[in-house]
Amino acid sequence: QVQLVESGGGLVQAGGSLRLSCAASGTIFSINTMGWYRQAPGKQRDLVAAITNTGSTNYADSVKGRFTISRDNTKNTLYLQMNGLKPEDTAVYYCNLRFDIRSGVVYWGQGTQVTVSS
Repeated sequence: QVQLVESGGGLVQAGGSLRLSCAASGTIFSINTMGWYRQAPGKQRDLVAAITNTGSTNYADSVKGRFTISRDNTKNTLYLQMNGLKPEDTAVYYCNLRFDIRSGVVYWGQGTQVTVSS
């Protein structure tokens, strides 16, 4: 019913920037939270940043001040502007959508690889 498609990943040098995008399609309930998670090899999938439909944001301490999450509710698109990238940011980044009404169902994108070289 809902599909999330990420784009914008790639290979960059330390200190560089990338902007990730996530396009949501299907039946999107207005009251929701969208977020970016990342998972490095051998690590758990952790929250990077999240944003509600009203614009409230939450960031992991490791990215605060470097990453900015935003969304365009008209286009049902989520963004993550990543500046000052570090090698430890290397991971597969996943888009997440959670409906904060009804059953609170969660959807995941397929992931996009971000690799930061030193």
